[in-house]
Amino acid sequence: MLGLAVTAHLYAAHPDRPEGDLARMRASVVSAVALAEVASELGLGLAVRLGRGEEGAGGRARDSILADALEAVLGAVYLDGGWDAARRVVVGLVADRIADPDAPSGADDHKTRLQELGVPRFGTDPPRYEVRGWGPDHDRRYVATVWLGGRVLGEGTGSSKKRAEQAAAGAALARLADEGGDRDDA
Repeated sequence: MLGLAVTAHLYAAHPDRPEGDLARMRASVVSAVALAEVASELGLGLAVRLGRGEEGAGGRARDSILADALEAVLGAVYLDGGWDAARRVVVGLVADRIADPDAPSGADDHKTRLQELGVPRFGTDPPRYEVRGWGPDHDRRYVATVWLGGRVLGEGTGSSKKRAEQAAAGAALARLADEGGDRDDA
């Protein structure tokens, strides 16, 4: 519902923008990090009920918990008020993040950028990620390896699978830049 509301708004507001621009704008708005920022601005972390372990581990500030809580609230708005109410709430919450179509939306979305650069350079197969995790549930760590063009291009770590994948994609982009492959005409 969240992604659909943002996509519909972006398409209606910017019908002449290329699909890639709209996809980057959408990705930057509906990412877990962006949703966690919105939830934090709303003070949603204070309203989340947590177990003692998660409370002690700083769960009220954890991006994944904040993003999930915001999505739950939006789902409740949808169930209570329907599509139009949910769409209005979503757009109202993220309007400042999508107001300027020329802002560097998705600037931190290394995975999207790697796919945009890598697929034309290496063929039709998108980047492939392998993720491994370790540690207790309240303090998991992940390492991701990204493969493209039949070889490992980068590795990264993070507190979530998505963050590890983003770090790996960032490392791959840096490697491509070192190899001279980060041009837009690649």
